[in-house]
Amino acid sequence: MSVPPRFRSTDSGERDFRSVLGPTGNKLQRKPPGMKLENKKMTTTIESKDEKTKKKPDPPASPTTTLKQCSSLCSSLLRKNSASMTASYSSDASSSCESSSSSRKKVVRRSGSVSSAVGACAVGRRKLVDEKDDKVAGGGGSNGDCFADGRRRCAWITPKSDPSYVAFHDEEWGVPVHDDKKLFELLCLSGALSELSWTDILSRRQLLREVFMDFDPVAVSELNEKKVISAISLLSEVKLRSILDNSRQVRKIIAEYGSFKKYMWNFVSNKPTQSQFRYQRQVPVKTSKAEFISKDLVRRGFRSVSPTVIYSFMQAAGLTNDHLTGCFRFQDCCVDAETTTKAKKTVA
Repeated sequence: MSVPPRFRSTDSGERDFRSVLGPTGNKLQRKPPGMKLENKKMTTTIESKDEKTKKKPDPPASPTTTLKQCSSLCSSLLRKNSASMTASYSSDASSSCESSSSSRKKVVRRSGSVSSAVGACAVGRRKLVDEKDDKVAGGGGSNGDCFADGRRRCAWITPKSDPSYVAFHDEEWGVPVHDDKKLFELLCLSGALSELSWTDILSRRQLLREVFMDFDPVAVSELNEKKVISAISLLSEVKLRSILDNSRQVRKIIAEYGSFKKYMWNFVSNKPTQSQFRYQRQVPVKTSKAEFISKDLVRRGFRSVSPTVIYSFMQAAGLTNDHLTGCFRFQDCCVDAETTTKAKKTVA
């Protein structure tokens, strides 16, 4: 009679505890309350024996040794990579350098040709302008031949210029002035150039002389302000008030230096500046000397005395001779300057 096979009874003590998927996740199954802890002791003793029989693992390496090993490995890898990269780059660089050098040579050649062409054009234009100016200054153009007297004048004086402006250029402009009244008059007229031209100023010159007592600085400083402003049809109110204020400052300078001419001519050492300009484009609008005089006048309380105004005054009063060398007045103003300086030396 066959015996039924025996199934090994699963004792509660030999049961393995595995994780069970519950509704809230994986949880360990709880031990039954009547369970003994003998199996645990057995497992711990077996594990301790196994640990003794096993070889002890090597102690963990210190962080310094690991860092050294990593750095040595990295440096060796970098050296290999850099050597291979430099080898590849050197071949590429040699080819690129050859192409870049050839392209640079082409660019330099092109830029040099362009710059030389531009320079040649500029030189050619300047030569044409100089030839025109030479014709005008030499009387070969439309400027010199059309004057009735046949004289050569500065380029800004044309046959179409106003006769009063031509007369001012031929008789007064650039002639050294040593009279206080005349110097003050030219200073006032130069100040009006910011609003009017020389032609407009010269056309009103006689009326201005009547209003301002022939530009006597002492007499103008005593004028009533209402009388001065009544001449607003001739100049703006700003310019009229500046003339009145400047006359008072000139009076102070006369009391300090003895005369206004002495004060002004000390800036140029009592000798006019001979510019010797050949072309009109060389004549400046202002100079460092004009800026210096302007600053001193502003410090003393003068108005409407910018560097451009002061340089126009210096040109008109003969402190500087800005007649072009081709103008017939250039030599005359030079002679006038020499005679005045000689006369001063003999008087001294």
